[in-house]
Amino acid sequence: MVSVLALAISPGPDNIFVLVQSLSYGKKYGLAVVFGLMTGCLVHTSLVAFGVSYLIVENETLFTLLKVFGAIYLLYLAYKVYSSDANISIEKKSEKPKSLSALFQQGFLMNVLNPKVSLFFLALFPGFLFSKSLSETYQFFILGFLFIAVSFLVFGSIALFSGYFSSFIFKNKNAGKVLKWLQVIVFVAIAIFIVI
Repeated sequence: MVSVLALAISPGPDNIFVLVQSLSYGKKYGLAVVFGLMTGCLVHTSLVAFGVSYLIVENETLFTLLKVFGAIYLLYLAYKVYSSDANISIEKKSEKPKSLSALFQQGFLMNVLNPKVSLFFLALFPGFLFSKSLSETYQFFILGFLFIAVSFLVFGSIALFSGYFSSFIFKNKNAGKVLKWLQVIVFVAIAIFIVI
């Protein structure tokens, strides 16, 4: 949950999109995107839960390789963040807002059609399995729902307090750098945790 919290706070396309919709059109429009994004996470959780659980049952060596792949992928993400620009760009939109249902659908599709989300879940979840007696499928769903709950709290807060967040970002020139390094540290820490 701490890892997810740090990652959800770090600026990315999803939470920036939520922030822009909330600033431009109002909180309910940002929340519509949030609900769409979180619903999309359910799809990725299900795919990972059933797919990876099967791998664990069938082949322990393959599962170990998956965890190593996950760690490498997280280190790659850390490098991508490290080499990216730390500036956070927020531009209000002036055109007419989409309907709430259209924004929900856009958030859902943004999430479901992004293969990086499934890759991230594949990289993250196996290292946090917590029980020898409980089915791996149930454990993946529990981790998925924890991921969704924490992300929903963060993204929902961004939508509700969008004015505060945008003014904080503009007033604090180092906010982007701090959030960037936070993301790098979290990715590297999780990668190390997975393989140890």
